[in-house]
Parts: sequence; C-alpha cells; structure tokens
Amino acid sequence: MGKTTVFVDEILIRHALELTHLKTKKEVIEAGLRELVRKKNQELLQRELGSFDLDLSLRELKKRRTER
Repeated sequence: MGKTTVFVDEILIRHALELTHLKTKKEVIEAGLRELVRKKNQELLQRELGSFDLDLSLRELKKRRTER
C-alpha cells in the first residue's frame, strides 16, 4: 500500500462523514472506492450475462420462479 496525496473537496468529505458515520477521511475515501469498484464489477457482470435485476429479495425471486 502506498501513500498518495490528493486534493479532495472538503465539503464533500464532511458530507460523506456525516452520512456514513465513518470516523476518518481515509475510511470515507476507501469506502467510496470500494463502492465504485463494486458497482463497476456489477455493470461488467450485467453486460456479460445480459440485463436483469440484481437487487431481488429472496421473496421476490421465489415469486418470479412460481409465476413461470
């Protein structure tokens, strides 16, 4: 892991800290990067497999299976 210096919008960082209840700027930035990677991986998966709703609850999935 390396050290990187970046200039980040202080208002955006404060807002993210308030919304997430994380304690440090580092935690907020890492959480944001994790979420970005997760979303991009989800987009890639959707592109590979075709489009469908990945946010189904177990109840919704069972309902859709019985409707067929």
